[in-house]
Amino acid sequence: MQVTRLFDIADLQLAEFPLEVCVESLEEGTMRGYSTAEFIQTAEALALGLMELGVAPGDKVALASGNRSEWALVDQAILRIGAVSIPIYPTTSADDYAYILEHSTSKVFFVNNTDVLAKAMEAKAKVPGLQHLFSFDRIAGTRHWKELLGTGEDKRTRLDAYKSAVKADDLATIVYTSGTTGRPKGVMLSHHNILSNVEGSAPRLPVQRGSRAISFLPLCHIYERMLMYLYQRAGMRVRFNETLEELGARIKEAKPQVFTAVPRLLEKIYDAILAKGEALTGIKRKLFFWALDLGERYEVSGTSWWYDVQLSIARKLVFSKWREALGGEVRCIASGSAALQPRLARIFNAAGIPLMEGYGLTETSPVVSVNDARNDGLRFGSVGRPIKDVQVRIAEDGEILIKGPNVMMGYYKQPDITREVLTEDGWFHTGDIGEITSEGFLRITDRKKEMFKTSGGKYVAPQVIENQLKASRFIEQLMVIGENRKFPAALIVPSFKFLKDYCVLKGIPYESPEQIILDKRINDRIFAEVQKVNVGLGHWEQVKRIALLPAEWTIEGGELTPSMKLRRKPILAKYNEQVEWIYA
Repeated sequence: MQVTRLFDIADLQLAEFPLEVCVESLEEGTMRGYSTAEFIQTAEALALGLMELGVAPGDKVALASGNRSEWALVDQAILRIGAVSIPIYPTTSADDYAYILEHSTSKVFFVNNTDVLAKAMEAKAKVPGLQHLFSFDRIAGTRHWKELLGTGEDKRTRLDAYKSAVKADDLATIVYTSGTTGRPKGVMLSHHNILSNVEGSAPRLPVQRGSRAISFLPLCHIYERMLMYLYQRAGMRVRFNETLEELGARIKEAKPQVFTAVPRLLEKIYDAILAKGEALTGIKRKLFFWALDLGERYEVSGTSWWYDVQLSIARKLVFSKWREALGGEVRCIASGSAALQPRLARIFNAAGIPLMEGYGLTETSPVVSVNDARNDGLRFGSVGRPIKDVQVRIAEDGEILIKGPNVMMGYYKQPDITREVLTEDGWFHTGDIGEITSEGFLRITDRKKEMFKTSGGKYVAPQVIENQLKASRFIEQLMVIGENRKFPAALIVPSFKFLKDYCVLKGIPYESPEQIILDKRINDRIFAEVQKVNVGLGHWEQVKRIALLPAEWTIEGGELTPSMKLRRKPILAKYNEQVEWIYA
């Protein structure tokens, strides 16, 4: 069977390797699994229900929900009609909901719970074209998604005609990028864009029929969504997890062979492991930090026989517990969305937990390149070699350019902006700065637009410095600043959990985050961490001053995008007083 449209994936699974549980998630408080046959039957019933509402090919249907089976079912229903799905981050503001719903001309909107419904209702009042609102949870006064099932049965022949008419190059979805400034842009992706990425990415992951995946990164992000299709294409059982609450327990319960993560989450997992190590005493504590030291020195190849013997012992005595905490069967964790500390990649791989960093953008469906522990395909500090059929070129100014079947159709209703980033011969300007090594591995060195120039005329790449500083246990989050200023500086959110333990050890009173960031001893200690990194930097790049901040940056607070990237301008505006103090 030929797979040319996204909904062909499920049909192929049914024809060649039907699963007893294709997807599963909590539904009305109980774990509910759908077989491949039931998944398709339910999706088609939903499609008929949507057609009964008047949804036709080319119409837009929006979803704002955490990861759950209903998301995948509605997505399938939309695709089978030839309509266009509009995924929205649940954490997006009501104002952005209204903008996206209006800009996309969405007719129907699915939400998951009361919190998202409240924002959806606020947005609906501003969008007269939005005709129907459904919820996945049962909420009084709101139509439940299952009300659509069993309606529109007389339209089955028309649905078959709609499905047959869908072409590979037809628009499948518009994904609105969160953006670090301004209104989100609608990235138009075709069935072929995403399918080409599924086919190109699959050989880099150890996926096979009958294995398991857990999905918790937002499906509204093309990264996790493409991987959902990849898992289904490979014949894997997919468990959706709607929130990050008790994620460790959920991963242990699901025993996945593969899952995806962002560096921020991996840093938190590592910090939790480290905290347990710190709590050990005697020989167990010594063993833990001996193993950790081994992990930090891990290389893909070229280690001595004695190192290999020690690592084998460390994996048995220490790292085996790390693997058990992740279900005991993980064969690969794919990391994307932001830069991963090479130190973390070394330690996880040393522990026998293959952690593979990749690179991509919404506009490239998304994967451009990814590491692979097999076939000599892993280099720490790189994002791997480009996947099949994707070309990468470095422009004269260092910008990474991409060409391939995964490159978007353009930005919805924004041809001028599309022309700015997409050349006539198909090269997409990523806005990232990088280089290709002699072995063909891609390295990302910075964001073109995030590089800044000091008042002395020197260029500084903040992400490079930030990534090195994040390795410190004292630092939770930070942003390097200094555009048109005399020198680089840093706004730092300390790791307050670690600081509490440190203060107990050093006899320093700890009352609150607000109190401790004013303590000169803490400021000096954290600046000592900065000085360690400064040693390896050019004089003009060195961070000369810091300001400690009392609260962690969040999506809700406006400092992070939904994909956990820094929103630099809003952060500068919010902490203008601290910035001016630094440069006073």
